[in-house]
Amino acid sequence: MSRESYQQQLDELRANVVAMGELVVERLDAALTALRSVDEDLARSVIDGDDEINELYLDLEADCIDLFALQQPVATDLRFVAASFKIITDLERVADLATNLAEYAQSADRRHGPEIDVDTIGREATEMVERSIDAYRREDIKECRTIAADDDELDALCQRASETVARDLIEREADTDDGWAVEQLLDEVSALLLTVRDLERVGDHAVNIAARTLYMVETDSELIY
Repeated sequence: MSRESYQQQLDELRANVVAMGELVVERLDAALTALRSVDEDLARSVIDGDDEINELYLDLEADCIDLFALQQPVATDLRFVAASFKIITDLERVADLATNLAEYAQSADRRHGPEIDVDTIGREATEMVERSIDAYRREDIKECRTIAADDDELDALCQRASETVARDLIEREADTDDGWAVEQLLDEVSALLLTVRDLERVGDHAVNIAARTLYMVETDSELIY
């Protein structure tokens, strides 16, 4: 195979990973919209679309394996293919988390839960994924380190939100002796806690993507969890 054809394969892999990332961000944003507006139809479209993400992941996984097996990349190219292989795994997991959020949108009743700023948390997490994909595309190591630092802020938002939900649960549970009411209360807040947990995990995957990119460019694995 000519060098030009080999380089084209590498370029196509990068473009396809970025395209997968953009699709995952789109699904994540849709899931958050469904959660905010309690839009069951939109939530269902996110859930139904997970198969498309999984198929795309498998196609790109096969491309990476072919490059490993047939082209035997070395040095910089090897790190690029290895990082891309890991990044699509993180993206597939973000898509799974988006599906989780869509499922919570179908079942959650936030009318009686505590007021927590899920929109801000979701926006921060989504933007981190967007920025990590753009950093991969541009090989921007400065942005990679910035994303890792920003994850501390997201973690703090999630921690405060979880504490608010837990405190509200304790206070409301203390005000009732009705076992059935307590069970309903637990159902109400569980989706909130799961939402916060999954958004924190989205941020972790964004940091992972940044870390893979940093390794790809500088052979530096300092950010990898």
